[in-house]
Parts: sequence; C-alpha cells; structure tokens
Amino acid sequence: MRCMGLTKDDRTLRKTSPAPRPPHDAVRGAGSGQRRAWLVLALILAALNLRPAISSLGPVLAEVRADLGMNGTVAGLLTSLPALCFGLFGFAAPRLARRFGPAAVVIAGLVALTVGLALRSLMPTTVPFLLTTTVALAGIAVGNVLMPVLVKRWFPDRIGTMTGVYAGVAALGAAVSAAMTVPLTGALGDSWRLGIGVWAVVTALALLPWLAARPSFRRAELRKGGAGGGEGEGEGRGAGGTGSAAAPPVPSLARSRTAWALAVFFGLQATAAYITLGWASQIFRDAGVGAGTAGLLLALVMGLGGPLGFVVPRVAARMRHQGPLVAVLGACGLVGYAGLWLAPASGAWVWAVFLGVANCAFPVALTMIGLRARSATGVARLSAFAQSVGYLICIPGPLVIGSLYEATGGWDVPLAVMAGLMAVQIAVGVVAGRDRRVEDGD
Repeated sequence: MRCMGLTKDDRTLRKTSPAPRPPHDAVRGAGSGQRRAWLVLALILAALNLRPAISSLGPVLAEVRADLGMNGTVAGLLTSLPALCFGLFGFAAPRLARRFGPAAVVIAGLVALTVGLALRSLMPTTVPFLLTTTVALAGIAVGNVLMPVLVKRWFPDRIGTMTGVYAGVAALGAAVSAAMTVPLTGALGDSWRLGIGVWAVVTALALLPWLAARPSFRRAELRKGGAGGGEGEGEGRGAGGTGSAAAPPVPSLARSRTAWALAVFFGLQATAAYITLGWASQIFRDAGVGAGTAGLLLALVMGLGGPLGFVVPRVAARMRHQGPLVAVLGACGLVGYAGLWLAPASGAWVWAVFLGVANCAFPVALTMIGLRARSATGVARLSAFAQSVGYLICIPGPLVIGSLYEATGGWDVPLAVMAGLMAVQIAVGVVAGRDRRVEDGD
C-alpha cells in the first residue's frame, strides 16, 4: 500500500535511517573553531622551524670552519647543501603524502629535523657534520613541499592569507635564529656547538602539538576527500579556482611552460636567498663589521620577511599578473648588491633592508604555486616540481660564490654574478606571473 507516494518500506526506512550530516563548511560551533585553530597553530609551528637549521649557521660559519678544518670550497658546499637536499628529497614528498597523508609526513619531517639538529652539534669532523645536516634538511624538504598543499586543502578560500602567515613566520624563525645564535654561543661558554644545537630543543617542542593534533588532521583530510579535495579558491582575482570538485587532470609538468617558468623563478630566488643566508654575514665581517652586528644584520634581512610576508602574498593573490611585483622585489635586490659593493660597512643597515625586501620573492613564489593550479592534486604536483627543480637549479649558486670569493680574495666578482642572476630572476618571474593554470596545458 502506498501513502502520499511512499510505500510502507519507504516510511520505515525514513524513520530508521540517520539524517545526512551537513558539509563541514556548514558546521558552526566551538568544535569546528577549535579544529581550525589547531590547524593554524600547526602551520605556524612547522613554519617557525623551517629555517633555523640554515640561518643559525651563517653567523658562526667562521668558527665552524676553523674548528672542523673546512676550506672555502667545502664551506660553499655546506651553503649549497640545503638546496641539494630540498631538490632531492622534495620529489619524494607527494608520493609519501599520498601514502601516509601530508600531515603525517610533515610530522616525520619534524622528527628528522630534531634528530639531525641535535646530532650535528656533536660531530667532530666535517663529513659527519654534513651527513647529520643532511638528515635535518631532509625533514625541512618535505615540509617545504607540503606546506602549500596543506594550505590548499585546509584553507582553500584563504590561500594568500595563510601563505602569508606561514611565510612570515618562517622568516621570523630565520631572523630569530640568526640574531640569537651568537649571543647564545657566548652565553653557553663560547661553544658554537651548543649555539646551533639549542635549536633542536625548539623543534622538539614544536613537534608536541602536531602529535597531539593528529586526530584533527585526520578529520580534515577525510573531509577533503583525498589529495584532490578542496579545490575552491576564493581570495582575489588571481585565484582562478571555480570551487568545483571536478578539476581537469594535470598534464605532464615537464611540458608546461608555466611550470618551468615557475621552477626557474623559484630556483633563482632560492639562489639569492641561500647566498644571502650563507655569505651575507661574511661580507659584513670582511668589511669590518663585528660578528654580533653581522648576525643582527642577517637577522634584519631575514626578519623583514616576517611583517612583509604577511602582506606580500595577499597582494600577489589579488593580482591577475604577479610580474610587476616580481620586478619591484628584484630591483630592491639589485640596489642591495650595489650597496654591498660600494659601501658595505657604512650603509650596512640600509642594504640589509633592501635585501630583506628582495627576499619576499619567496612568499610570492609560494603564492604563485597555489594560484597556477586548479586543484590540491595539481598544487601538490606543481609544488614538488617547482621546488625540487628550483632547488636543484640553485645548488651551484652558493658554491660558486664561495669559490669565487676564495679565488679572488674579495666580493667584487661574486656580487657581480649575484646581480646578473637577479636580472634573470626578474625576467623569468614575469613569465611565471602570467594568469595561467598548468591544467590548461600552457
């Protein structure tokens, strides 16, 4: 018998079946807000620890070289090691994320970072020091690649804002470690080993909330339905997403002009950044600036990325073409290099400001990674491609600069090379900033 178009079985099923749950975006209340707060906190803590392993070394590089017996070429290799590790280990991040989930891989990366930082401070010779540094950098590599993916999945409507948050915090971490390593070394008995080893404690503390928040990460990942979930972007004209869950397949990135332009731009801005991280303190010290002041100058260079890192990605996300912004940042880098050549000591603080502004090419590159693909899957593949290829491109940079410095006995030739690379960075960044998507086959 039917009643109002329903059979008896239909009415029974309606009574016994649970009502469908509303989508997460429709859920309101303390639980939802608490999970979102955990996700934001997790990104901040991870970002805070993405740079101290590198930036803490520059201010005491002279002491490390003397103690371990490094020549200029090996020191150049040490400053190139981050790029090498980021390029090699970054390729593995998307595959690991598909198997274990991106949050679990980031947690494993933080563990590797903690262990590597702790062990390298104990190493008595160069080779073990390089090996344990590699372990730490491998942990950073997977975080570098997966942070844009987590932003795309957890905050698809806030790509520019959240990219700015973690890029700014990463810059803050670099600045604090650069500024504090020399004072910590002095306070800990003039031991550079303790001065750089203390950052392992900071990473270990940052790891604890990640472990505590794993259930929130699992719910967020299940809610997004895998690597392709959360495709909608809503922040600014450059955000090109449509909000549809059905995204076009991602073609081979090796055939994409947009992907290659972004990879080369990423590589050149990374070259400039790691040359600055590895050698800026030495440039200032060679000009007669004291070690402590040189560390503060490097901290200023890296620290400007903090406040600017919160703003620049939001500006970039609202631009249809990020080329003009890339050009402005590159011009600041050229001014900084010219100042280091003409008056490195008397204008040191001014040149540090210009170099700090130029370093904001990094959050712009991260923002463009999020904008040049339509889906989280596309962002994951583009992030791995652009960062891995880019870091491989930048490997020779710090090594070449170190070799030129030792061969010429000064900074004139290295600075000229750095300026030439910055000019190329501007040109290729304009191409990478075009309003294109890798799924469109361009």
